[in-house]
Amino acid sequence: MRCGNTLLILGFASVMWKSVFGCSEGLENNGSHCIDVNECENPSVVCGDHTKCFNTWGSFTCQCLHGYRHTQGKPNFTAFDNGQCSDINECTDDKEICGPFATCQNIIGSYNCTCKFGYVKINSSNAGHCTDIDECEHEHICGQEGNCMNTNGSYWCKCRKGYTNYGNERTLCSELNCERFSADSRPAQSLGGLADILSMMKNSCLALSNSSTSGEGKAEGEALLEKLLTATDSILSPGPLDNSEGVSGLLSTVENSILLIGPQLKGNRTKIESAETDAQIAVQRGKTRPTGPIYLTNENAGLSTDWKTAAGTGTYPGFALAALLSYKNLEGSVNRSFEELKEDENDDVSFQIFSKVVSVVVSNPSTQNLSHNVTITLRHLQEIKESPELSYICAYWKEKGAWSTDGCHQQHSNTTHTVCTCKHLSSFAVLMALYPMEPDFGLLVVTKIGLVISLLCLILSILTFKFCRSIQGTRNTIHLHLCICLFLADLIFLVGISQTTPEGGCKFVAAMLHFFFLGVFTWMLLEGVQLYRMVVLVFNATIRPLYLYVTGYGAPLVIVIISAIIRPNGYGTDRHCWLSSGLIWSFFGPVCVIIILNVFFFIITVWKLAQKFTSLNPDLSKLHKIKAFTVTAIAQMCVLGLMWVFGAFLFQQGLTPVEYIFTILNSLQGALVFIMHCLLSKQVREEYINILCTPQMKKRSDFSSTNPSSSQSQLQRAMLVINEETLE
Repeated sequence: MRCGNTLLILGFASVMWKSVFGCSEGLENNGSHCIDVNECENPSVVCGDHTKCFNTWGSFTCQCLHGYRHTQGKPNFTAFDNGQCSDINECTDDKEICGPFATCQNIIGSYNCTCKFGYVKINSSNAGHCTDIDECEHEHICGQEGNCMNTNGSYWCKCRKGYTNYGNERTLCSELNCERFSADSRPAQSLGGLADILSMMKNSCLALSNSSTSGEGKAEGEALLEKLLTATDSILSPGPLDNSEGVSGLLSTVENSILLIGPQLKGNRTKIESAETDAQIAVQRGKTRPTGPIYLTNENAGLSTDWKTAAGTGTYPGFALAALLSYKNLEGSVNRSFEELKEDENDDVSFQIFSKVVSVVVSNPSTQNLSHNVTITLRHLQEIKESPELSYICAYWKEKGAWSTDGCHQQHSNTTHTVCTCKHLSSFAVLMALYPMEPDFGLLVVTKIGLVISLLCLILSILTFKFCRSIQGTRNTIHLHLCICLFLADLIFLVGISQTTPEGGCKFVAAMLHFFFLGVFTWMLLEGVQLYRMVVLVFNATIRPLYLYVTGYGAPLVIVIISAIIRPNGYGTDRHCWLSSGLIWSFFGPVCVIIILNVFFFIITVWKLAQKFTSLNPDLSKLHKIKAFTVTAIAQMCVLGLMWVFGAFLFQQGLTPVEYIFTILNSLQGALVFIMHCLLSKQVREEYINILCTPQMKKRSDFSSTNPSSSQSQLQRAMLVINEETLE
């Protein structure tokens, strides 16, 4: 009893002591007694982040939230314990947490399951597993001509005969029109080698059509494209094609073939180049329509469009294609068929292909009515300065074999490129239109007056050399035929240089000008050779007439014949009946050689003359005459050579001053021959006096001949004639 009372007293004393002096940890004094303190009112301070706090009498305990784990593995802990709660990576702790048909993604405090393609969640919770989707429940997922086969997580389409999905198993079945590759068509019969291409493509088309899975031909896309371009090279490599229908057939066949081959290519971008072609193909695959821009470029052209335009607005077959094909040498085969263009222009306007021919192909079946215009950049074949006489036209090749501009227009051009905008697709090229330049009235007057003066002087020279007996000899023969060639060249130049129609007549005029102008220089070379022989050879200095004729006319004839055989189209241009740029050196080449040889002969001649003038017993009369002959020959060569320095630029545009200089020098050439070889010759002047003398002057001349004082002068005159004939 005493012991119980003692414990009661001690307990009461303890309570009284704490009430007076304070409460223990975790408790607080409310004025009368100690009560519990709720430490969990601020759990982030007490327990830390990602925790849950539980209050107890006089204390508390902490637990990690779901998805977190204590770093020391304690399920319950207090703030005094070391460690903290960190995220649990459920995806690594339990690899099967999402099931076999989903992928697990860890997130802070939890995880997320994402079903793989072809699967869907059974329920909306993260732990819900995924099950296969039966895509074949969707109506016409393979198209009306395809049978859907469901597989675990996917499906594939089996196309009926005559349809294919080009190996893209989850796309619509598209109809294959293999009959468009018929080798019995008219273009195939008109162009050799085209039937082989059509047969090859038809076999490939039928193989796709008969394939059970429609995917067996996919791996052969690159090989088939290479075969197509190789077969195209065999058609184009021999040279330009003469048949417009065959050209149209080839272009159409290659475009259809690319549409067949493109979806079978492995990569999304394919570039292949051959000897005659350069192809770039871009393909996009997928169930949704592709978007974004398309840029295809090569050395000669560039294509700018977008995938929406390439795919079209109709039924999307699961792929879209865009291709740019450049032909390296086809422009020579289509540099014609401008009739439709000329209907809207003056008949005098001439057209020519001024870029490589390129074909643009897209999978859009409505290429004649595109949703957006396509931009095609074409590089010019050569740089030409801007001129009011020419313009650039964007044109396309129609199936009937003619150029047209419908639906295409030029966006802008510079000296190297033209940018075209078109609302339909085909094969394109830049055409250069040459408009007739208005003739310069002043130049026409100077040309006609100058050439008439030259012709009159040459007629007088020809008559003089033919009938003046006092100057007959080898040099006279050379001068006679030089004047004949120059007279005929000037006459043909005056009458026919601008008569470009008919084409055959223009070629003939150009050939005659080529022949006679070469003849002038050849006879001038013979004169240099004759002067050289007169100085170097003491006896037998003359050249037999047969040798003169063979050389003077034979050499130019041989050059003209060879030129006509090598380049028959080089005679005659669109503006003048003269040599084209590819044949011009068949004239200037021989002219340069002749001038170089004549310079050599004249140097030797002058050197020999200088030696003979310094000799002890020079024959001064002969030497002075040879000196005079040499001076006139050199002057003649300088004027004629200078004339053709300007003549080299005569037929280019925008060089009117050069045309004036050429015309003036051309007229001076005939006058020079007449003045130097006729008027400055004493014998010729005497012949002119005899012809023009009146009867009274003739009597006076006869009376003077009977005068003894004049007999000596008459004898001297005769001796002079004899010496001149000996000299000749």
